[in-house]
Amino acid sequence: MPAMRHRLFILLLPLILITSFHKANARGNDVKRDTLAAWQLKPYGRYVLNTNGGLELVSSAVHFGFSFKGAQCAVYASIGDVNGHNYLQYELDGVYQKRIRIEGNSTAPVVITASGPGKHTVWIYKATEAHTGAITISKVIANKIKALKVTKAPLIEFIGNSITCGAAADASEVPCGTGVYHDQHNAYMAYGPRVARMLGVNYILSSVSGIGIYRTWNTDGPSMPQVYEKVDFQDQNRLLWDFNTFKAPNIVSIALGTNDFSNGDGKHARKPFSADEFVTAYVKFIQTVKNKYPKAQIALLSSPMVKDSNGKKLEECLMIVKTQVDRLYPKDKPVATFFFKPMEARGCGSHPSVEDHLIMAQEVQPFFKRLLQ
Repeated sequence: MPAMRHRLFILLLPLILITSFHKANARGNDVKRDTLAAWQLKPYGRYVLNTNGGLELVSSAVHFGFSFKGAQCAVYASIGDVNGHNYLQYELDGVYQKRIRIEGNSTAPVVITASGPGKHTVWIYKATEAHTGAITISKVIANKIKALKVTKAPLIEFIGNSITCGAAADASEVPCGTGVYHDQHNAYMAYGPRVARMLGVNYILSSVSGIGIYRTWNTDGPSMPQVYEKVDFQDQNRLLWDFNTFKAPNIVSIALGTNDFSNGDGKHARKPFSADEFVTAYVKFIQTVKNKYPKAQIALLSSPMVKDSNGKKLEECLMIVKTQVDRLYPKDKPVATFFFKPMEARGCGSHPSVEDHLIMAQEVQPFFKRLLQ
């Protein structure tokens, strides 16, 4: 009998959540409850508006905002895999709150409760990367709801790998070594978004776990140059990202190399690191980026995870890349370089933790501040 009551509670949970949302907004509120359709939202980052009118959040930390009046709002989010799960995270009235797990078999909305009945602002972020799969937003319901735009601030695009994604950084809910790979993703707390918030600028993350400039962590590809123009960074996808969706970035930060230096997984054949292939691929990729954003400042970042002789080799390669690109584009701003201090990462699988990302952000923030000036 107790098991039967437990199953009944699970079945009724979506109804309880929705009913409590409606009751909370009805109490002491005579304003009309409104619906903001997905196409009315103003997302920032890579996304797709699908044929069903849904907003598919694709890239790490792609985000949208809205304001509302009342005690609660309801965000209707879903994923394509009924047996899977994904994560959103959000700010309420300018304060970061938490990650939210989106179950593939649930139809219940994400109900966000505010501190009081006044006007509130919410920003929703995708916590995971593109390869985890899209999270589809169908609508948002609340009193006096209104979509928000990001400010007209400078833009930094952060291109990189799992470090840039904020992958394996947050074990506060699911311990390292348990769950699935994206259970520890926290894009909001990655170094790039933190730098952007410190400087009051906008940002986009174009990042893929395990990827490099000419090979991945364990295979020969696909590398970043092969997937960068695809909307979801999947080399087999024919759908390309429209680089005119947002104004061109002031700075394009590229942090690749960690996976090129990897020793692999011991299963796939792995050739020794090739400086020539690395430099050639990097220069060609920067030419692609410059074709998209002719006036953007290019910034090359090293990796705090590549240490000792490999760390020195990476820095030497980046300086060669800088020299070659500056020679190719003598009238453009010279390529800027930044070399992280080596770090003993405290996240999962030798990745930086949320705390490590703060250290990285504080270290690199003055560099980006100078570039913006």
